[in-house]
Amino acid sequence: MPNCPRGLLARAKELGAARTVVVCADAALPMLSTEAAVRAGICEPLFIGSHERIKAEAAKLAWDISAFEIINIEGEQAAAQAAMQVVREGRAEVVMKGQIHTDILMKVAVSRDTGIRAGSRLVHVFHMTPPYSDRPLIVSDGAVNVSPDMETRKAALKAVVTVAHAVGIERPKVALLSATEEPIPSMPSACEARELREWARENIPDAAFSGPLALDLILSKGAALAKNLQDDEVAGAADAIVVPDIVSGNVLFKSLVYFRSACAAGVVLGGLVPIVLTSRADPPEARLASLALASVLSRRG
Repeated sequence: MPNCPRGLLARAKELGAARTVVVCADAALPMLSTEAAVRAGICEPLFIGSHERIKAEAAKLAWDISAFEIINIEGEQAAAQAAMQVVREGRAEVVMKGQIHTDILMKVAVSRDTGIRAGSRLVHVFHMTPPYSDRPLIVSDGAVNVSPDMETRKAALKAVVTVAHAVGIERPKVALLSATEEPIPSMPSACEARELREWARENIPDAAFSGPLALDLILSKGAALAKNLQDDEVAGAADAIVVPDIVSGNVLFKSLVYFRSACAAGVVLGGLVPIVLTSRADPPEARLASLALASVLSRRG
């Protein structure tokens, strides 16, 4: 079973409860997740959804929510628009997905008229930790951008460095994933990784970058030595991985969850505030970790 990383939770608690707008909060899972985050001292919720159903779900948990604001709205589209308006008014530091379809929430979030984009591409980042460890492997983007172009992957490089710095990794080692360490023309992702590596080295401070690298060369010092990459400071010691497409990112993070029992804390960056996109399949530990990560990132200055 995954464990919510204690260091991340402690860091969020030290910073204080983040004002969090919960979109379509009127269901069991979002209310349970929010109650756990409030109890942990990292969340001050503002609920959007059916007032009656929100109160009913809180009652099932024996949770007194009278101190928290509820915006009574029916329908996913209207709820998402209300949440983004709350953010634009400066009344929330985090957006949390409740019982709402991801595509509806994100479409409203990126809209020119109703959204919260802050001049950057929105990218999803996972903060992955194995059981009994607070040392993360940061992965982007395995949940939002299907076939990211070069500009989106540049945003992903910035995002993983931002997350790493926020959780205390002063000079993160960032790998660009492909299936080879050579930029061969027959493998576009490898050539793109080399181009992105050179761009990142020139434009993103306080981090080390390498790529293209296959997954074994990213994770294994032995594999890196076998390929004579002992002088590459990222190979075999990566703190973060930027993937070429959503399939590889999704497979990577789910493999870590199901084969290594890793805790996957996920957020979307690039907007005015972090967005927590939890899934119905996520365990409570991952939901709490995601809110903790979003809380820390909301205070990154």
